[in-house]
Amino acid sequence: MTDSIMSKAATMEIPINSNGDTGSLPEDASLERDLQQVMVSGPNLNETSIVSGGYGGTAEAIIPTCTIKGHGLHPSGSNPCMVGEEAPRGVAVEKFDIMKRWGINTYKCTRQMISERFGRGQRTVDMELEAQIDVLRDTRHKYEQVLRLARELSAHLYSMLQTQHALGDTFADLSQKSPELQDEFGYNAETQRLLCKNGEILLGAINFFISGINTLVNKTMEDTLMTIKMYENARLEFDAYRADLEELNAGPRDAVALARMETAQQQFQLQREKYERLRSDVTIKLKFLEENKVKVMHKQLVLFHNAISAYFAGNQQQLEQTLKQFNVKLKPVGAGRPSWLEEQ
Repeated sequence: MTDSIMSKAATMEIPINSNGDTGSLPEDASLERDLQQVMVSGPNLNETSIVSGGYGGTAEAIIPTCTIKGHGLHPSGSNPCMVGEEAPRGVAVEKFDIMKRWGINTYKCTRQMISERFGRGQRTVDMELEAQIDVLRDTRHKYEQVLRLARELSAHLYSMLQTQHALGDTFADLSQKSPELQDEFGYNAETQRLLCKNGEILLGAINFFISGINTLVNKTMEDTLMTIKMYENARLEFDAYRADLEELNAGPRDAVALARMETAQQQFQLQREKYERLRSDVTIKLKFLEENKVKVMHKQLVLFHNAISAYFAGNQQQLEQTLKQFNVKLKPVGAGRPSWLEEQ
């Protein structure tokens, strides 16, 4: 019976409609039940087929191998072989459903994206929110330039301080070895040491400025942009499921189509709620980001201006007062930099 059913199923054609669904089989419905019975009750790798009877006998028994491995017999109320088979089968079915849903969602979103690119699909647009997002991206790009230039300034100032320090040591050494120019070399050595000290204070202020800008650009703004990316993906999914629902509404209204419309309506409602929730999150984050940006940049720009002005004016007292005002702690020059051997 099993061989006849399997041969019949192997030659059977399964019609596929335009939406990718299988239509009704031309064979009797009992064939499907027989196939399911064969798949469930058929032998597997955990079963051993033992044929009993003499010459020409037809009696056959199937004994699970797991009942032979142990010395005792299992209770008739539970079958550990069947329990062990159901768990992997359930995991496989769950993974298959996840992959199926992911494939359908990816197909719909890709189709929607291509339709928008070629101008055939409708796109949901929030003009006010889109304008704020464009402003944020442009602002982040400009702040990245400020951050890059500030790092270059810090690197150049660090190199100048190293040169001034070495030059001051050389002047001090020459003042000891040249009695006739001892005073002149001593004045220059003292000047270079004073400039080096003020430069270290300015370098600490610039590094504090860099740290604040870096946190604002690469953490605060980046977090908001990640939420915006999630919002844009949700918008694409929302439009994809909306277009799918509109396509079903324009089609026939038979029983199968009505069932699909109901499923599509439920999926569309879920995507709509997700889209509106993320749009609200983006609006709130943009508002708080703007407030935080103004607060942080006001502090950093005042610090940068006061430190630069005091340094080039030669006002050491004002320079030190600026660092105390903003609670900037100085680090030794070169403390956070790798050695030349580590850079190789």
